[in-house]
Amino acid sequence: MMHSITVPRIKALPQEAADVPQVMDAMSVPFEPVGVVNWPEEYPYCPDVAFRMAWCPEGLVLHYKVSEQSVRAVYSKDNDQVWTDSCVECFVRNADSNTYYNIECNCVGTLLIGLRGDDCGRSHISPEVLATVKRWASLGREPFGDRMESTDWELALVIPAAVFDKHPISLAEGVKLRANVYKCGDNLPIPHFVSWNPITAEHPNFHRPECFGELVLG
Repeated sequence: MMHSITVPRIKALPQEAADVPQVMDAMSVPFEPVGVVNWPEEYPYCPDVAFRMAWCPEGLVLHYKVSEQSVRAVYSKDNDQVWTDSCVECFVRNADSNTYYNIECNCVGTLLIGLRGDDCGRSHISPEVLATVKRWASLGREPFGDRMESTDWELALVIPAAVFDKHPISLAEGVKLRANVYKCGDNLPIPHFVSWNPITAEHPNFHRPECFGELVLG
């Protein structure tokens, strides 16, 4: 079953990513759980994960909350292998296109944004453009190795629409986007691969645009 949520509009992008939780709280934006364990026999662990979003014509805002048994944040350089750390991800596309952006960020705000599709192959957004994405991480921005303890953390991203210039995402009231949201940690002591919308694949694979849920821009 495809999940669908209405994403509220905000007046403008927050000046700082650290302001995102307060802005979302003031608007009473609810969290959506990311709790689908798609490969339970091989990867049964499911951390407690939730996300919420907002939009305006100038861009997207994301806020994640995570509670997991251990955390890891080795990578500090954008477009590096953040999916192997404690990582949250949002993949998004226009409803009439299979070309999508994969927005991946570890728990200290190190970011990877890629573009994939039949008409563009695979590419990464340049570091100069990534630098325009504002980030706030409750664990700070400095990398660290495995922390073998239960940890709660939050992450907020303010993503300008210009990040999507190579293949523009429609940001207008009433638009229906397709997306999925994930939590992973390939190199954590307990690897896991959970999602917001179910994935039909034999092995862990988040790059399945046909399995995306729906975002209705309110």
